[in-house]
Amino acid sequence: MSSVDWSAPWFAPVAGAGRAVQGAQAAGLALPDALNAAAPGPLRAVPQAALPDGEAYEAFIADSASVPTRENLHDLFNGLIWHRFPLAKRRLNRLQAAAIAAQGVGAVRGPLRDAATLFDENAALLQAPPALWDALRARDWQRLFVGERALWSQARLVLFGHALLEKLVAPYKSITAHVLAAPVPLSLGDDLVAWDAWLAVQLDTTALARKPFTPLPVLGVPGWWPANEAPGFYDDAQVFRPPRAN
Repeated sequence: MSSVDWSAPWFAPVAGAGRAVQGAQAAGLALPDALNAAAPGPLRAVPQAALPDGEAYEAFIADSASVPTRENLHDLFNGLIWHRFPLAKRRLNRLQAAAIAAQGVGAVRGPLRDAATLFDENAALLQAPPALWDALRARDWQRLFVGERALWSQARLVLFGHALLEKLVAPYKSITAHVLAAPVPLSLGDDLVAWDAWLAVQLDTTALARKPFTPLPVLGVPGWWPANEAPGFYDDAQVFRPPRAN
C-alpha cells in the first residue's frame, strides 16, 4: 500500500488515526484488524471476503454492522471517515440500504442513491464567512481565492469523501470536491464531533435527491498548495471553470 504524507493539510482531520492504522499494518495486522484496533468506528471492519456473492455492499453493512474492507488506500480512507464521522456515515448507509430494499439494486441507482454515493465518495464540508460562500456559489474564483483571500484564515474546509482523499495521496491541480451547499455553522467551531452530528441531520432523502453540491478545486485553497501563490494559478479555465450559461 502506498505511503501517505499525513502532514498534508487536507489529511489533518484523519491524520492521527491514519498514522495509527498504518503503524498497526506495519506491525503485521491486516487492514480490517488495524482499523478495528487503531481507529474503531461504530461498525466493525471485516475482510472483503465476508461480503456474500450477490449481496449489495450497502445492504450488507446495514444488516451486519460490518464494513467489507479491501487492502487498499480507498478502503483505508473509508475506514478513517467511519471513525471521524460515524453518525453521518451511518445515516448515509441507512439511506442507501432503504433505497435498495425499496427498489432493488438495478442497473441505475436512481437520484437518491446516486447523490448519496457521490457524497460518500467526493464530498467536502465548508465553514466560512458569507463573502466566501457568495463567491463560491457564483464560481467567482478570482474573488473567492484572490480578492477575499484573507478571509480564508476564518474558514475551514474538511474533506469527507474517501475517494477524494485517495486522489490527494498523489495531488494534482484539477482535483475537485463536491461541497455540501449547506454552510457548516460558525458556532460549531473546530469541534468535528459537532460537525458530524450536524451533518447527519442534513442528510435526508429530499435534500440529497436534489444533489445539493457546488464544485471546489481543493488545491486552490490558500495554504493548501504552494503553487496557488503564483500569479495566474487561478487563470486556468480547465480547472477553475466559469458558471454554465443559462
